Amino acid sequence: MIMSTLINGKEVSLLLRENIKSETALLKDRYNKVPKLAVILVGNNPASQTYVNSKGKAALECGFEYKDYFLSDNTTEEELINLVNTLNNDESVNGILVQLPLPKHINEEKVINTIKSEKDVDGFSPYNTGLLAIGEDCLMPCTPAGILELLKYYNISTVGKRVCVIGRSNIVGKPIALMLMQKGWDATVTVCNSKTENLTEETKRADIIIAAIGKPNFLTGDMVSDGAVVIDVGINRVEDKTKKKGYRIVGDCDFDSLVDKCSFITPVPGGVGPMTITLLMNNTLKAFKNHLEK
Repeated sequence: MIMSTLINGKEVSLLLRENIKSETALLKDRYNKVPKLAVILVGNNPASQTYVNSKGKAALECGFEYKDYFLSDNTTEEELINLVNTLNNDESVNGILVQLPLPKHINEEKVINTIKSEKDVDGFSPYNTGLLAIGEDCLMPCTPAGILELLKYYNISTVGKRVCVIGRSNIVGKPIALMLMQKGWDATVTVCNSKTENLTEETKRADIIIAAIGKPNFLTGDMVSDGAVVIDVGINRVEDKTKKKGYRIVGDCDFDSLVDKCSFITPVPGGVGPMTITLLMNNTLKAFKNHLEK
């Protein structure tokens, strides 16, 4: 049995936010300006509403200016794009975020691509994705960037290590693979998906496993080698009638079967999740500083 170290995303997130808050205060003293984040929500999806509220709260805690735009479900694609362009042209706005998912009648890709790359604090635009792929400085997707911060904080070396990424989304799987291949991280990365044959062979070979496949308790203890590091990106609702809400939140990893096999493991909740919004704040601060340097 191995004594696992729990990777505490809440703790690391709070430390990073304090740094962001301090730097923002210094910049305000020097320039009499602070970063401004604009968030757009279309429709009344309760989960999206919760996320938007959390982002607004974090922005204000960091000393930013913040503006949210709540649009109805029947907002047209043209109306949404017009709003994005208005924010693109507003010199006081440093970061623009359109909360996903959007209603089915709106093309998400078209809307995301409308956001100016220098204000794309989600890091989803093709331009920022291209810079990431070639190892240039850019606004990186927040969840993968948060994973890197956790690895740094816990001194988990990736140099020469085998990393298995389970999941190939544009939001987590692909970008974290690109990041870990870059010089300085120097990992040997394998990207797997739901159709990968002999997946357990890949996961057992890995020193570090990053699970972002969107399936509850997918990675189990018999799929990892002793001493592996497990980063669980999943956030899944599973039915639990003992809970007041009727469900509980679990990750993509079966924590109970893994905790005695891993050297490090992220819990869900409290692992990767808190880092995502904090790295969004970090991107907004970075976009602001880039604008000041122009």
